[in-house]
Amino acid sequence: MSSYVLEWLNLLVRWLHFTAGIAWIGTSFYFVWLDDTLTPPQKPEDVRRGVLGEVWSVHGGGFYHNQKYLTGPKGEPLTEHLHWFKWEAYATWLSGMAMLAIVYWIGAGTYLIDKSVMNLTPAAAIAISIATLAVGWFVYDALCRLFADRPLLLGGIVYVLLALAAWGLSHVFAAQAAYMHVGAIIGTIMVANVFFWIIPGQRKMLADIRAGREPDPRPGQLAKIRSVHNTYFTLPVLFIMISAHYPMTYDNRYGWLVLAVIGLAGVLLRYFFVLSHKNKIVPALPIAAAVLLAAAAIAIAPHPRSLPAAASSVTFAQVRPVIAQRCAVCHSPVPVQPGFAAPPDGVLLDTPAHIRANASRIYLQAVQTHAMPLGNVTAMTQAERTLVGAWIADGAKVTP
Repeated sequence: MSSYVLEWLNLLVRWLHFTAGIAWIGTSFYFVWLDDTLTPPQKPEDVRRGVLGEVWSVHGGGFYHNQKYLTGPKGEPLTEHLHWFKWEAYATWLSGMAMLAIVYWIGAGTYLIDKSVMNLTPAAAIAISIATLAVGWFVYDALCRLFADRPLLLGGIVYVLLALAAWGLSHVFAAQAAYMHVGAIIGTIMVANVFFWIIPGQRKMLADIRAGREPDPRPGQLAKIRSVHNTYFTLPVLFIMISAHYPMTYDNRYGWLVLAVIGLAGVLLRYFFVLSHKNKIVPALPIAAAVLLAAAAIAIAPHPRSLPAAASSVTFAQVRPVIAQRCAVCHSPVPVQPGFAAPPDGVLLDTPAHIRANASRIYLQAVQTHAMPLGNVTAMTQAERTLVGAWIADGAKVTP
């Protein structure tokens, strides 16, 4: 398959994934808010009909009146026109898996494998990739069954295991791929919660109501636990979705720990907003999240690397072949590196002017963080990185 066709598939599937994700997370956020802002019904007849709570809202030039029934209305049949909120979740996961296949499986040699981390074949790397998703779900599901009645302990264990997964994957895959696979594990858990627990629980309740039986509350209670987990997974997953643009977070020795810290900050922020729905404002939560994020940023801040004694003598003539061989094979109008139809992020390094204009980006991503080349696919050496860094530190002059 040509790189140009893959680039279009990447664009279209990424667009679909982004759109479906907005729909899924937006729906989740809305219903969490709705549940948390319900007030007791005002009319006695609504109480008799089984209304648990209600809320009035205004949007789009109209007024809405939402009422919640735990087991459907009393004394009257439940409507046949029920809307099931599930396809948003399924579309997000399916498009995410398509993205994983297009970017990380087809492009395994570039995006998934970093031979300096683990010398894998593409087949082995893809097999590990698929296995992590399955293992992640089965371990999580087993934990939920085991600790269903101890939600705080369960949440803590799940967090620690995801942090361990980030650590383990960082020793198997390229740094960016490790992050994305943690996100894929969480996304798989979220959609499996919907498919195996939340929707079936609702179907059991609906079947009991239709048959005139008193619904068993247990499936709903178990589904609620999974739904709560999905709520707190959202902000960490959203960070992972954009993390590829910020290699300073993942391309360092403690990238897995940075992810764990940022994920915890996301959970704290989500908890703050959930509590705010009930008019409980807890400033300590966003403050703690800000402290965690600041600590992570300070801990991984790049430090100037020591330059060789002859740093001032490095010339553009020495640097240009390195850039051409290690960088410009991707960052050219027509890349020659397999798997690229266009220069990544539109960055060109094919002329002296382009190299000079992007010198600070080269320094950050190739000298300080080693995020580029991706997976070090062009085998850039430390000596070459030092040479380029010395030239940039001396002013990145392109004239003799």
